[in-house]
Amino acid sequence: MSDADRIAKLEQTVSKLASRLQRREDELDVRKLQHLYGYLIDKCLYNETVDLFTEDGEVRFFGGIWRGKEGIRRLYVERFQKRFTHGTNGPIDGFLLDHPQLQDIVDIDPDGVTAHARARSMMQAGRHKDYADPANPMLGARQWWEGGIYENTYRKVDGVWRIQILNYMPQWHADFDTGWANTPAQYVPFPKITYPQDPTGPDALIEDHWLWPTHRLVPFHMPHPVTGKPIVAERWQGDIERERAAREAVSA
Repeated sequence: MSDADRIAKLEQTVSKLASRLQRREDELDVRKLQHLYGYLIDKCLYNETVDLFTEDGEVRFFGGIWRGKEGIRRLYVERFQKRFTHGTNGPIDGFLLDHPQLQDIVDIDPDGVTAHARARSMMQAGRHKDYADPANPMLGARQWWEGGIYENTYRKVDGVWRIQILNYMPQWHADFDTGWANTPAQYVPFPKITYPQDPTGPDALIEDHWLWPTHRLVPFHMPHPVTGKPIVAERWQGDIERERAAREAVSA
């Protein structure tokens, strides 16, 4: 092998290693971004949360879609901040809202500026009895669990990763004392009115949204890593029949 061939081969190897290193660094940066989102939401730092998104960002949450920075600010600041922390950008005494970010799987697209991640959050939330407002059901003393799946999209803008689509699909809720075996359907009601009729409502509604005890698979952004096939699930026929019967009962 000539010196020129050896140099060319070394250059190819260095190029491949540089590409792999950049991809791993991007994966770590996206993971750090998602984990930071969890920490900010924990402490009700809603202004800082909004800053994590791209200008054309989108939040899909509880059956609603909030679009653009204006819509995202409407959700986190106008809706959450006013409801949960009396307008305070930060934690308040007596209110718990932990969002651990778990089981994250990050994939970087070949373009190097788009990423996707699937992750899980299992939230502990509640308001202490000494800080409850008896006149406001939203601010009453309560404690509950929540589990949900993220299927998010990220975008690198000017060299910095940001959230482009936060697609959070709550899976289940449970009161702390009675547990998930007793969770009523629609434990948290989905939005039914859009903006501007609802001043803090979503720009659009997600029609096919669901909560426990309904149990479905949130679609994976990636194929099976071994087979290369899409990851799908078969619904138990009994579930399908119950759903059909419920629809027919409503339409009758």
